Amino acid sequence: MIRFAVLISGRGSNMTSLADAIEDYSIAAKITVVISNKCCAGINLAKDRGLPTRVIQRKNFDTQAAHEAAIAAAIHSHRCEYVFLAGYMAILSGDFVNQFAGQIINIHPSLLPAFKGLNTHQRAIDEKAATHGVSVHMVTATLDEGPMIAQASLPLMASDTANSLAARVLQLEHQIYPFVLFGLAKKNLSLSPEGARWHTPSSILADAPAPMRDSLARCLIWPASASKE
Repeated sequence: MIRFAVLISGRGSNMTSLADAIEDYSIAAKITVVISNKCCAGINLAKDRGLPTRVIQRKNFDTQAAHEAAIAAAIHSHRCEYVFLAGYMAILSGDFVNQFAGQIINIHPSLLPAFKGLNTHQRAIDEKAATHGVSVHMVTATLDEGPMIAQASLPLMASDTANSLAARVLQLEHQIYPFVLFGLAKKNLSLSPEGARWHTPSSILADAPAPMRDSLARCLIWPASASKE
């Protein structure tokens, strides 16, 4: 049974997708705590599901180090193996990341290394990118540059606005993050401070639950492409 924390700052939709997947697909995983750096809708959703929650606000601490120490203590107290960032809108320090090296995962709404940072959807439109999508990667001290775990893409449409593109990418997010959790639970995915490894990338999608498989079959870039290299 995988025990993990989810860090959020907003509506908590990716946290909800992970919780739903655990229930719907009987994934051997448990969200042991949902932590937010501010009061937000996602915390209320977590409470409604009966998940343990902690609101640890930056304003209550003199320094970032003290704030992150409180977050780390909460993670340790709930005996978490992994930390899933799900819309956590604060940059974590190198000291914090190094403390959990090989255990922190982030989901980012672009095909990294393209469009790191914020406003990814409008930037993709402005640059007339042919494709856009979502990346799940390991977190390192450098923003949006950790080893890749999984990516899924979609084509940009002439009618796309930043909002419509964001909505389509969010649908991918809600499939690919549970897919990564599924890989960890099935032990087909291993994470370490050195990086991420899919042990049988050619079969993991075939083994995934049907709704997940059907949603990702046409758009998964990595690890599906690994067997073709």
